[in-house]
Amino acid sequence: MTASADDAWNALADGLRDAGRKLAEATAHLDAPERTDGFRALLRALNNQLGRLETDTERPEFVPFNGWREKFFMDNPDCRYWITDIRDDRRYLITGNVGDSAFQSVTVYSGTGVADAAAVARVDTDDLTLDADGGFTLTLAPHGADLDLPAGARSLWIRHLHNDIRLDRAGWCRIDPIDEPGGPPAPDDARFTGDLARLGKFLSRLPDAFRFAVAEDAAAPNSVRHWAAMAGGAAFTEPDIHYLRGAWRLGEHEALLIEGDLVDCRHWNILLYSRFLNSLDHRNRIVSRTAASSTIVDGRYRFALAGRDPGLPGYDWLDTEGRGFGLFVMRFLQSETDPALPEVRVIPLGESQ
Repeated sequence: MTASADDAWNALADGLRDAGRKLAEATAHLDAPERTDGFRALLRALNNQLGRLETDTERPEFVPFNGWREKFFMDNPDCRYWITDIRDDRRYLITGNVGDSAFQSVTVYSGTGVADAAAVARVDTDDLTLDADGGFTLTLAPHGADLDLPAGARSLWIRHLHNDIRLDRAGWCRIDPIDEPGGPPAPDDARFTGDLARLGKFLSRLPDAFRFAVAEDAAAPNSVRHWAAMAGGAAFTEPDIHYLRGAWRLGEHEALLIEGDLVDCRHWNILLYSRFLNSLDHRNRIVSRTAASSTIVDGRYRFALAGRDPGLPGYDWLDTEGRGFGLFVMRFLQSETDPALPEVRVIPLGESQ
């Protein structure tokens, strides 16, 4: 039975209220700034999902994803994303330009949520034919196109990974139907009300998701592990990335040093996150490093995570914003070998190396 519009709206409002109550309970032991940050992450998640609530798979359009106002579930500010919903029985033309990005991919996913998402078709830098200015076109269709749409295809993501996203020339993309759709569709009331109700349920579960997602990190801070759960394009990730994930727990006058061997790969970065799975303030602080902003000596990277620049020779600082706890993730794209776990250790600020 289809829910009425007022029932669906009330379900959304109830989900928001429930999410706020759960988040308040889950963060009661944290200080006021970090509690506020939790609600900021909740609002960003709502903003993220509202941007995708109404879609048109007959005439799809790319939506920029995971901007700083819509950070959600381990966003990557060294990457520009565009996403859209599609049908698996339609033909589409993608036109775009890769700009100065170091790597580009076009990936089709099945599934509708993080839990059941899977990459089912893709092309990347090595498959795209670019003109002299970085422009490209490709067709998506069932059988025989540049990119095949298998049964169950639901969404399309384009990624541009950058070594210096502040200075690099930005790329762009658009999608158009190859076959002209029929007349204007009738409003899909059942889908709209169902989406509203589902969004309410989704939001109500987010505080639990935040807590469960960092449970392992909180239990073993100041360490790092292989993050195998993200392999192969799970949870709408890029399929060819090897992830390392860790956490810090530091006092005001401490730093976490991370040092390891850099493997040969297409692109890599290290990025800091809050306990609510949002990247830190990349617009105003140094919270990520790539090949363009890191000092590599004898094939080794050396990073110092701290609330202020410790001034350690040979170590590149990453700003924790003074947070006592947070997460860090290292991404290695198309690495020739699996990266080894780096060495990590806590030192008091001011210790000379």
